[in-house]
Amino acid sequence: MTRETTLSLIRRYYDAFNAADPEGMLACLTEDVEHRVNEGGHRIGKARFREFCAHMGVSYREQLHDLTIFATDDGTRAAAEFVVHGEYLKTDPGLPEARGQTYILPAGGFFEVRGGLISRITTFYNLNDWIRQVSQ
Repeated sequence: MTRETTLSLIRRYYDAFNAADPEGMLACLTEDVEHRVNEGGHRIGKARFREFCAHMGVSYREQLHDLTIFATDDGTRAAAEFVVHGEYLKTDPGLPEARGQTYILPAGGFFEVRGGLISRITTFYNLNDWIRQVSQ
């Protein structure tokens, strides 16, 4: 694995995200992928990630802008920062009521890469900032 290969892999993952293509995202993942969200759950495996994508696709419409990707020289780890431009479509349990509110939220992701695929994704954003934006 090289730095350039990892940068390309992470770019493909986020390109699929922006295209609302969960199968394209899944194609970038190991079978035992570990997915962590700072304000949410911890899931393991492609099946759980697929369920997460299905839920997100119903509740939110998001595009990532200003994407910057970094990778270690050996290509085993990567990070990305971006700005989420989103619309809250369907109320997520425990969160404010959805009324089509829009939001802009800085966020980031950290990755482990194994065998040319993403084996860990950890996503960070400020949930309180998001709640403030959709509650206005």
